[in-house]
Order: sequence, then structure tokens, then C-alpha cells
Amino acid sequence: MNLNDTKLWTAVITPMLDNGDVDYNSLESILNAQDNAGNGILILGSTGEALNLDEDESKKVLEFACDLKKSVPLMCGVGGINLKSTKKWVEYLNSLTIDCYLLVTPLYAKPGDEGQYEWFKELLDLSKKPCMLYNVPSRTGKDMSLLACEKLVDHKNFWSIKEASGSVQKFESYVKAAKNQRVYSGDDALLPEFSEVGAKGLVSVAANVWPKQTNLYVEKCLDGTLKKREKDTKMWKDATESLFVASNPIPVKWLMSELKQIKSALLRPPLTLNDMNSKDVVMSAHENIQNWFNDNK
Repeated sequence: MNLNDTKLWTAVITPMLDNGDVDYNSLESILNAQDNAGNGILILGSTGEALNLDEDESKKVLEFACDLKKSVPLMCGVGGINLKSTKKWVEYLNSLTIDCYLLVTPLYAKPGDEGQYEWFKELLDLSKKPCMLYNVPSRTGKDMSLLACEKLVDHKNFWSIKEASGSVQKFESYVKAAKNQRVYSGDDALLPEFSEVGAKGLVSVAANVWPKQTNLYVEKCLDGTLKKREKDTKMWKDATESLFVASNPIPVKWLMSELKQIKSALLRPPLTLNDMNSKDVVMSAHENIQNWFNDNK
């Protein structure tokens, strides 16, 4: 499977029942929808509330996804701060039929250039699969080191970068550091701008609720046709930003529940639906996306 053929990866939610257990029936429906849309699947990322699942639950979710044997590629998130336990997790992932890994900048510690280089190198050395390195300073507290990327770019398991700083200038810097490797947007709303400076695709939250619609959005961003229609560009920006009126994945879970795509919008603490604001804005965004898709498909 050529991972470069997949331009859209969906960072899937982990649906839960009202009693707090993982809702595997809804999870299967979500993965089927992504498969039908041709979207790669990123499981156990921050959108999947990975840090709020215990290890046994995480393994069960992964093994469930692997057993479904979808036609689209499967990526798993790898985040943490303890290198020993993170390496143990990668060793476990190596035993599964997963196609690639998402390696997140170490959390909380804010390591410098050399600390990040050593962290990523150990994980890349251990991995048996291609890896996407992830810059998400809003969650980790520090940008991923450009110097570390430059030193690691020729590693056999360095496949790509997911860049979610929210800055076009920073995105360009990672494109330069990645040389011939691919850089994906981690910001749904900024793909039109990022496409103009070298983005090869999107790792998306919006595609959870709008799988086919977001696939078409990515296609039109990458070929430059969306950017030519200012009204459509603004609509997509407003719609995708509405999914962040509260901490991700609160709004997207709420909307999917309202649309009966999942049984419950339950989240694990410290996330809660009590922080869900601007519900009318989110529902209006959904209606706008549906109208746009019907006009463009």
C-alpha cells in the first residue's frame, strides 16, 4: 500500500456509551464511513481521547480496528513523555497490521533540539512502519524541532510531518525541513493556505462527521479550485472552526450524536459536554457543508 496515495486522514473519535464504555458498534460505523469515503484512518490520536483510555482499552480498540480489515490505511497515534513506556507501546504496535505511526512531540517536558532528536530517533529506530512526525504546540507546549527534523529526514522510517501550529510561515519552514518528504496540514481550516506552500494533504477532525464532504474539500484545496471561490473558502473555514468552539473532540462528538452517527456524545473527564457552547453555530455549519456538497458532488 502506497501511503502517499492517501491525501486525507481522519483522526477518528472514540465513541462511548452512556456508561462510559467504548461503543464498538458506533466505532465500526465510523470506520466503515471512512473506508467508503476513501479516507485513511488515524486511531488513538488526541481526537480519539487516547490519553483518557487505559492501555487495555487502547489495545482492544486497535485490535478491533485491525480485525475489520478495511481497504484504507490505518495509522496509530504514539504520544507520551516516558520513553521506556512509549517504546513498549511501539513494540506492541509492531505486532499489529497497522500501516504507519504518528509520533507526537514529547508532552510537558519541552525538550530542546537534541532531546527531541534523541526521542524521535529511538522511536524511528524501533518502528517497523513509516512514521509521521507531529507538530502540535498548542497541546505539547513546544514546537517540534526543525533541527531534529532536518537531522532525521533521511531515516528510513521518516515518512512525513503533520503540522498544526496554525501558522503559514511555520508550515513553510517544516516543508523546507522535510526536503522530499510529505507535510500534511493538521488544521482543517487552513488547508487552502497550506496547499499553496506545499501541503500534500490533511489530517482532519471534520472528516469524522463529514467524511465524503471533507474528501472533496481536500481535493479542491490541493488542485487550487477552492481557493478561487472566496465564498466557499470562507464557508469551509467557518464550518471547520465551529468544531473548535470547545476543546476537541467535544463539538464533533456533540454534532455526530445529534445526527445519530453515534449513540452518545459522552466524553471522558476532564472533557465534558457541559463545556459545549454555540450549538446553533455548529448545526448551521453542518447545513452549510451539506448544501455545498450537494452543489459540488
